[in-house]
Amino acid sequence: MPQNVPSFDELLEAARHSAVHLEMRDQYAVGDEVEDFNDWLRTGRRDADPASEYWAPWVDMISRALDRGVTVRRARVISEPVTDYIRYEHAGTVVNVHAGEQVRWLPRYRAADLLLPGADLWIFDGVQLLFNHFTGTGEWADPPMELRTEPSVVKQCSDAFEAVWERAIPHDQYEIH
Repeated sequence: MPQNVPSFDELLEAARHSAVHLEMRDQYAVGDEVEDFNDWLRTGRRDADPASEYWAPWVDMISRALDRGVTVRRARVISEPVTDYIRYEHAGTVVNVHAGEQVRWLPRYRAADLLLPGADLWIFDGVQLLFNHFTGTGEWADPPMELRTEPSVVKQCSDAFEAVWERAIPHDQYEIH
């Protein structure tokens, strides 16, 4: 990422009202999750301790955002039956919720008539849009992130997120299929 583009952490730390995350992939293969994912595949147990070395930095960052009055929402568009990765992600979502995130799941067939962006994204305070780019195998692309601030692009993606959010099922009600 070019040096003049803020990092994800900086963007979230600067947020004052809202941070929304739209995830639309069924498989990710990002480096910081590989060991935990492989352990889960082998044992069926997922680290769900908010104070663990794996989760604590995220929980702390979300807690700071909430303390500033930021609402953090995450919507996941997923295929059913779900992939092993989505099962893994679902098993860890209890920590996201514990940290204060609102999380919803939308089966892909219920999103078929929605116009969705071509990449996962974060939107901060409705004015900054951070696209997350991945390769076909789910690893970070080069460049991994792209910051956009054009009002029309941010609005299109905000509208897409809200359409997904409206249809999606709250985490505590969504059952894996």
